[in-house]
Amino acid sequence: MNANSDRPYVPGKPYAEVIGDPIAQSKSPAIHNFWIAGLGIDAEYRRCHVHPDELPDYIARVRQDADWRGCNVTMPHKQAIIPLLDRLDPLARRIGAVNTVVRADDGTLTGYNTDAGGFLEPLRPHLATTHLFRMARILGTGGAARAIIAALAAENVVIVLAGRDPAKARALLDELDPGGEHHAVDIAHFAQPTDFAFDDRHGCFDVIVNASPLGMAGQPPLAFDLTHAPPGSVVYDIVTHPLDTPLLQQAHAAGLPTVDGLSMLIGQAAEAFERFFGQAPLRQDGDSELRRLLTAPSQP
Repeated sequence: MNANSDRPYVPGKPYAEVIGDPIAQSKSPAIHNFWIAGLGIDAEYRRCHVHPDELPDYIARVRQDADWRGCNVTMPHKQAIIPLLDRLDPLARRIGAVNTVVRADDGTLTGYNTDAGGFLEPLRPHLATTHLFRMARILGTGGAARAIIAALAAENVVIVLAGRDPAKARALLDELDPGGEHHAVDIAHFAQPTDFAFDDRHGCFDVIVNASPLGMAGQPPLAFDLTHAPPGSVVYDIVTHPLDTPLLQQAHAAGLPTVDGLSMLIGQAAEAFERFFGQAPLRQDGDSELRRLLTAPSQP
């Protein structure tokens, strides 16, 4: 048994897990075990608390475990794990962060980033349309923002990245998409109302993304005045607790389309699940049953 794992070791049974510090709040076991049960796979998915100084020993151990299919990686390990792996998928290399590790039969480990694909999944119907112009206002410059910036830049979206340190925001844009005509601003820019007259947005795509923990339970509120959102903007908040954030409530009241944090969480998990277990998860009715499970009071 892994001393930091939440389940006993069952020899011969394939498993994957999520690692992080802390890890008790992770919804990944509920998501993956829901799909495992739906497909009738003889496997399981766990959570494992790995402190930063334990990461090298953890990787050395799972390399030798033929039952270990891989792991999802949460903070603070998404960048620290990279030197411990044998290969990096090109997208993970570009983003500079890994959230999924997969073990090959010979024990070699490959790092992937499924956050980018998970983030884009609910936007695909919009992005399938040809636009005259695409713009995203992204709030936050932390780890989650890296994948979001890379994903949107690859879809020819001009980005306005807002952070407490505009210099950090500028450096992030230059690192992830050096050829892009993007802009960095102080996050306070969006806190006060604006009387800016937006041009005709017909044929354009606009998205507002909260990629920060602001607005999450226990965190300071996100100060964003909706007058900064062009008409018809999609408002996307990756926060999952609470799920209906104040930003999304404002957008609902204004009649704007919204995307909540479970969309990205489930989307990135689906891509990882297929890499771990070799089958795509069953996804029906907008993941409604899984969403009910994840939002039930018993879920952390």
